[in-house]
Amino acid sequence: MWPWPEQRRERWLEIDRQWARWLHRGAQRLPLLRLLVVASRLGDGGLWYALMLVLPWLGGSPDGLVCTLQMGAAGVINVVLYRWVKLRTGRERPCVDCPDIRACAKALDRYSFPSGHTLHAVSFSVLLSWHYAAWAPLAWAFTLLVAASRVVLGLHYPSDVAAGAITGFVTAGMLLALWPW
Repeated sequence: MWPWPEQRRERWLEIDRQWARWLHRGAQRLPLLRLLVVASRLGDGGLWYALMLVLPWLGGSPDGLVCTLQMGAAGVINVVLYRWVKLRTGRERPCVDCPDIRACAKALDRYSFPSGHTLHAVSFSVLLSWHYAAWAPLAWAFTLLVAASRVVLGLHYPSDVAAGAITGFVTAGMLLALWPW
């Protein structure tokens, strides 16, 4: 299943587990935990859907509609892609594999790799930043909170978040290249 020699793969997985444990310690800080639970819940999709609904009116014409359509296309592509990868890899979440990591929020599906929340947040932030540069700092700050939340809340390994981020950049970049207006 993995193209790496077993020893290298196990070493990489142990480093990933160590980073997950270290970052999960942030869940012990109640204000941080509350902030990241809210960010994670907003990253479930509701905030993005609401934004897509109002962008055609708030974002001006034609950028608002184009950005909404691109975000919708990215959402569909990303869901298909990450569900396919999750089912193929079948990587359990850290809160399942590591007894010292607990789930501090509800997972939307069973498997961990890649982080769908991060994938969507990065993809949508790339698209928003492309169309509305002034919104970029807010979009990227939210995206960083979503990405951090996934590890701190015990739902993902750092490599899950990194893979989601890379995939989000790629899908958004491909959409912008193929749909430049």
